[in-house]
Amino acid sequence: MKIDQVAVQLYTLRNHLKTPADMAKTLKRVRELGYRSVQVSGVGEIDPAEFARICAGEGLSVCATHESGQMILETPEKVVEKLTALGTKITAYPYPAGIDFGSEEAVAGLIQGLVKSGQVLKDAGMTLCYHNHAHEFRKLGGKVILDRIYEETPAEILGAELDTYWVQMGGADVVEYINNVAGRQPIIHLKDCGVNAENKTGFCEIGQGNLPWKRIIAAAEAGGTEWFAVEQDTCPGDEFESLAISFEYISTHLIEG
Repeated sequence: MKIDQVAVQLYTLRNHLKTPADMAKTLKRVRELGYRSVQVSGVGEIDPAEFARICAGEGLSVCATHESGQMILETPEKVVEKLTALGTKITAYPYPAGIDFGSEEAVAGLIQGLVKSGQVLKDAGMTLCYHNHAHEFRKLGGKVILDRIYEETPAEILGAELDTYWVQMGGADVVEYINNVAGRQPIIHLKDCGVNAENKTGFCEIGQGNLPWKRIIAAAEAGGTEWFAVEQDTCPGDEFESLAISFEYISTHLIEG
C-alpha cells in the first residue's frame, strides 16, 4: 500500500461538512493531515463539480462516493452523472435501509436491484460496490446474506467494499473474507475495533484496536484493492485528532518502503 492510496471516508467528518465554507476548511485540514484522497459521504448540499474543484485545489483526489440506496436502485443514471462531475468511477450501496433481511423476497429483490443498477454503472465505465455492516452476516435459509449477495451477482457487475470493523462485528474472519472477495474489491474501509476502559467494544483509531492490520493490507493488496479509506463512525474526541492518529500508524507501520 502506498500513501497515495490512503483516503479519508468523509462520513467521519460529517459534522464539519454542512456548508461549502465548512467543506473548504475541512478538506484543507484533511490534506494537512497527510491524506491524499477522500471518499465522499456525509456531505451537505453542494454542486458535485464545485466539490471536486475544492478537492483539487487542496491536492486531494476523489476516490469514491457513497450514494443513497434509493438513488442507486431507482435512478442509477443520476449516480453516473454525479460520479462524472466528481471525477471518480467508484460508488457503493451504503446501507440496506428498509430491507427485511428475514424475508427471502426482500433479499432476492435487493440482489436483483443491485445487478440492474450495477449494469448501468458498468456500461458507463464505473463500478458499483456493496458496503456491509454486521447484519449482512445474518443467515437466511442457512446461508450468510453477504455471501449470497456476492455469489448471486457477477463480479464485473457488483464489487465489494468491505468494512473491516463490521466484518469483525458480524462474527467473520476479516482476512478470510477479504480473500473471499479477491478480484472484486476496488476499495476497502479501514476501521479498527477495540475494547475501551468501560470494557465495551467499539470504534477506535487504526492501530489502537485489535485487528491484524498487516495481514489485512496484504490480503487486500493481493486481491487487487486500489483504495484504502480510513473511517471512524464515532470518535472519543476531536475527529481530526483521531484521523491524525490513524494516519500516523498507517504511515509508520503499513506503508511500503
